[in-house]
Amino acid sequence: MSLHPYTGRCHCGAVHFEAEADLEAGTVRCNCSICAKTRFWLAFVPAGRFRLLAGEDKLADYRFGTQRIRHRFCTVCGVKPFGMMADGSGVAVNVACLEGLASERLAALPVTYVDGAHDRWDAAPAVTSHL
Repeated sequence: MSLHPYTGRCHCGAVHFEAEADLEAGTVRCNCSICAKTRFWLAFVPAGRFRLLAGEDKLADYRFGTQRIRHRFCTVCGVKPFGMMADGSGVAVNVACLEGLASERLAALPVTYVDGAHDRWDAAPAVTSHL
């Protein structure tokens, strides 16, 4: 495992965080209703490797379905920089909100596709090109 420190922000900068992540270990694209509509690209980080630096007062939660994930979004710009497991175990950081990653690096990151639309977290959906 090769952890690296990253900083991230929402679009307007009101929400700012740090996370230690191993992006080379893999990122995830999901076709569940919320991820598909927001094109959320995530990297899982254990809760102890995530720190919100600013903007708690600008964040709101959205929960649906099983209520297992607190989908956090900035109330100023609407961007979802991360989601948190309701049990506090981990954070799904939005890769697109991480700062300083060149387009070439982003394009080279490994991606696992999951079929969240059918609760198949162990399988990819038939079509992934739109995710």
